[in-house]
Amino acid sequence: MKIALACDHGALNLKKAVIAYLTKCGHEYVDFGTHTTDSCDYPDFALPAAEAVAGGECDRGIVVCSSGIGVSIVANKVPGVRCAHCHDTYCAKYTRLHNNANMLAMGEKVVGVGLMEEIVHLFLTTEYEGGERHDRRLAKIKAIEEKYSK
Repeated sequence: MKIALACDHGALNLKKAVIAYLTKCGHEYVDFGTHTTDSCDYPDFALPAAEAVAGGECDRGIVVCSSGIGVSIVANKVPGVRCAHCHDTYCAKYTRLHNNANMLAMGEKVVGVGLMEEIVHLFLTTEYEGGERHDRRLAKIKAIEEKYSK
């Protein structure tokens, strides 16, 4: 699986840990930055990662900042992206099962490396269960995107 990655200066260490975990698991990744701890603006990095997922260049995406909130807001502005802000394993599993989320957001000041590995594992290995109720809800999300993306 090919994963789009992005972070701001507040989550460079967590992104590096995500890279190490993805590498250990045999996943490819595209790193959209940042690459330093110099102050920067998270939209500059989360947006191209989200665009790579929405455009099919990457299968899924993982974006991180200090809290995970800012990068999730940015990613969710891109039509076709369903970015879930997860800080526990239950949400990581069920956002895939029920929402078919294609991006994951986490915060370095909230999630440690061990928990991050569990969250990423579930996010990458859990398949969408589909079914009429979940498909219906995703169709409604798509209709909202289409309505407001004009």
